[in-house]
Amino acid sequence: MDSSLRHDWNLAEVREIHDQPFNDLIFRAQQLHRRYHRGNAVQLCSLLSIKTGACSEDCGYCSQSAHYASGTAREALMDVDAVVASARAAQEAGASRFCMGAAWRGVKDGEEFDNVCEMIRGITELGMETCVTLGMLDRGQAERLKQAGLKAYNHNIDTSRDYYPEVVSTHSFDERIETLRHIREAGITICSGGIIGMWESVGDRCKMLIELANLPKHPESVPVNALVPIKGTPMADLPAVRPFELARVIACARIMMPASMVRLSAGRRSLSDEAQALCFLAGANSIFYGERLLTTGNAEVDRDRELMAELGIEPLVPVAGHPTPAERDSDSKGVCASEAATAGSNGEGLGNKPGQSSPANAGTNGLTAAEA
Repeated sequence: MDSSLRHDWNLAEVREIHDQPFNDLIFRAQQLHRRYHRGNAVQLCSLLSIKTGACSEDCGYCSQSAHYASGTAREALMDVDAVVASARAAQEAGASRFCMGAAWRGVKDGEEFDNVCEMIRGITELGMETCVTLGMLDRGQAERLKQAGLKAYNHNIDTSRDYYPEVVSTHSFDERIETLRHIREAGITICSGGIIGMWESVGDRCKMLIELANLPKHPESVPVNALVPIKGTPMADLPAVRPFELARVIACARIMMPASMVRLSAGRRSLSDEAQALCFLAGANSIFYGERLLTTGNAEVDRDRELMAELGIEPLVPVAGHPTPAERDSDSKGVCASEAATAGSNGEGLGNKPGQSSPANAGTNGLTAAEA
């Protein structure tokens, strides 16, 4: 009997998960990963900035903020046809999910929002999954996106509730959570994670994951970002995140939200092939693929292909109207991914609390912070 997904995590047990010996943590995460997902398959996503710069928010990590002299040029919203053409090129390169980001505080009704809805319709017609990140929105705007065919909405919580005021002052943590609620109520899947490397504590990283894992329904995608220091921003001089730190957070996300896609996101370009392989072993099964990651670079397509071939990893390509390979694999083991994603009660097995046991974790050493 498989475990139900949990929504009652507390800081003490998540710290125990995070702080356990590294090999035990990775082993546990990989066990659980293979219960819910194919072991050697990664979703390939492409991300395009459709409106760049001049954002009114003061997020300390972001080059697109109008508050900082980062050198990012202001660019108006792209033309619908140009965006659809970019999606088609990404699809031809192997991407199955196309994500669009606009540097707005929030969605405003009008011509620009109408054009974004047209972009979604055009890309959906290509057979690709669509995801957008447009800032805050209300329920009616979320419903319009759903009607346009939007698959997912990215809205990262970035860090813990406690540390959030150190990162941004122009909006609140609760406003982020409210937007996630509007997205969920409209029937759009949620893509939400955070960023590590902003001088937050390990406790903050754990509390960030707790916020996500204790939502009524887990986000379907959880991006784990390593800070990319950008000249001109308040965080320009922060040290690079160590790969072991990144792998620990990915492993914790996998253990706490086992049915979700965990995306190795910003910061991947700076990782060695070996460090990326370690992140895949920790449970990452989605990457941004291609040359652009909003206003920072990303690993080149050829390098990604070579690494995937070296590791024996294949693309996870969803087909409209059919379960993904990960869902088929889960279902064949007696776990329906859709049921797992909606289960809210505690269960036994690999998602259990310390001290609980199951055949799957017998002999392991106990149970076991985002899309820019």
